[in-house]
Amino acid sequence: MTDQSTWLTPAAHDKLQAELAELSTVGRVEISARIAEAREHGDLRENAEYDAAKNEQGLMEARIRKLTHLLDNAEVREVENSGLVEVGTVVTVIDDDEDEFEFFVAPAENKVAGMVLASPQSPLGDALLGAAPGDEVTYEAPGGTFTYRIAAVRVYED
Repeated sequence: MTDQSTWLTPAAHDKLQAELAELSTVGRVEISARIAEAREHGDLRENAEYDAAKNEQGLMEARIRKLTHLLDNAEVREVENSGLVEVGTVVTVIDDDEDEFEFFVAPAENKVAGMVLASPQSPLGDALLGAAPGDEVTYEAPGGTFTYRIAAVRVYED
């Protein structure tokens, strides 16, 4: 994985491709219809409906550009079980109070319902990368310094 590429699971890649296809086709048709309808309501300088539709169009086009760039530069692959924390793994950690937490280590585009994401670019994600069960990792965050003991590492499965 290069600094310019984003690792994606095949499922996340498919989800983002579907979103891009929807926005590029149906989304553009719908927003064009809303803009056309708002134009019919008179003076564009005082037409809040027109302004809202144009603003929504701008946001949608920005999302299309972001998705296009992301998909063009994505590294789509399954994770191999190396026993170490790497992008695409779920890590179980234990804090100083013996509380247990699970984190999915992956870029934000790989959101999974019910899992807390630890992006590799975040202090926590960066600290976890390369650790193995039994290791302790410490990282600095706005709330202070935190230490976790790695209890288990497993490959994420959809």
